Amino acid sequence: MTDSPADLVITGCTVLVHDDQEHIGFEENATIVVRDGVIESVTTSPETPPAAELIDARGQVALPGLVNCHTHAPMVALRGVAEDLPTEEWFNDVVWPVESNLTAKDVELGARLACAEMIRAGVTCFADHYFSMDTVASVVEGCGMRAHLGEAYFSSQGPQGREKSLEFALRHRGAAGGRITTALAPHAPYTVDDTDLAATAELAREHGLPVHLHASENRDQAETSLERHGVTPIEVLARTGILDADVLIAHGTGILDRDLPVLQNATGRVAVATAPRGYLKFAWPTTTPVRALHDLGIPVGLATDGAASNNSLDVWESMALTALVQKSTTGDPRWLTSRQALHHATLQSARAVGLGDTLGTLAPGRRADIVLVDLSGPHTQPVHDLAATLVHSARASDVRTTIVDGRVLMRDRALLTVDVAEVVRELGERMPALLDRSHGRRIQDYDT
Repeated sequence: MTDSPADLVITGCTVLVHDDQEHIGFEENATIVVRDGVIESVTTSPETPPAAELIDARGQVALPGLVNCHTHAPMVALRGVAEDLPTEEWFNDVVWPVESNLTAKDVELGARLACAEMIRAGVTCFADHYFSMDTVASVVEGCGMRAHLGEAYFSSQGPQGREKSLEFALRHRGAAGGRITTALAPHAPYTVDDTDLAATAELAREHGLPVHLHASENRDQAETSLERHGVTPIEVLARTGILDADVLIAHGTGILDRDLPVLQNATGRVAVATAPRGYLKFAWPTTTPVRALHDLGIPVGLATDGAASNNSLDVWESMALTALVQKSTTGDPRWLTSRQALHHATLQSARAVGLGDTLGTLAPGRRADIVLVDLSGPHTQPVHDLAATLVHSARASDVRTTIVDGRVLMRDRALLTVDVAEVVRELGERMPALLDRSHGRRIQDYDT
């Protein structure tokens, strides 16, 4: 402890904590002391240390900032443009034709709006997999969030796509004062061929970079891959060496029983991001096999996917839906419990994006990514089981304050780093050009 004032002190809150066995618990009437962007202490001492900034959080719950483990943030610009469609039509008839119109300015405005939405919902870090990612990195730096970014590519782009993904990852790694981490971002085994995947795996090992991609998104993809190639998408990742790198697999609702030992035998760190709302919207027959992955020790982080399919970037909803869908699919009301869901939303999500040593729990030495949640509303009272209240009753709009690296990005519901009205105005002016599909182009074909 130093005698100089702390940068930030939060008093009077109930803090979500993880014990040595990684169980969720709560510590009441606690004080969180932050210095140089790091949590210095979490105590129940009645004394309030001197601080440059003091937040009285009586009646509020302090949680680790939520992590959106897989999204396409700029796609908030396409929220609601492709509704009630099967996956193939959604991609081929609407989304990929529209994305052929994307400019860097569209991506910038979409990313700014997405960051505003996530900050207001207590999301402090997001894993983004999209195009024009230099622009997204600039938005992240400006708005104060934390992000894990990858420049997406298809094999149809030729070697330039893979090279651009690498160049982006190397140039932005550690940017924004360390708030940006990066990954190589091949789109998926059905749009990136084995040669490119193998080359990506080699680049990942050579440069110490993780890989973030879609794989076995749904059961149809897995079955089509078996019919055409004799292997599942997960087996493709194994034979091309992707599973020898650290890899974040988006969705995985098509992971089959035969894939489980393949994932277990991976020599790299494997994690899966689940975004249940989109699976329900697309009427996919299965969901991410969270229980089976848990039994293998594979972290499953919570995600929303892009707002074009999910319609929101609300990780609170993903947390509640993950718990409910798991109960339904396993036929066991004891799985997932509320405390397990909170574990997925905090520490497991941090691990999924490779930040499990610095984020995910409110403890000394961790980065000060903190959200304060107000449970005084009628929909969250009375509180008999705090974990259940947070998972099944609380809403994104109950987040009062969002802090990243010790910096307050939203105070008492007021955004401090994004002008939403200006973003919405500019984005609205660009909509006609962005949505024009008369040219008949697509950035890619969906054929699985």
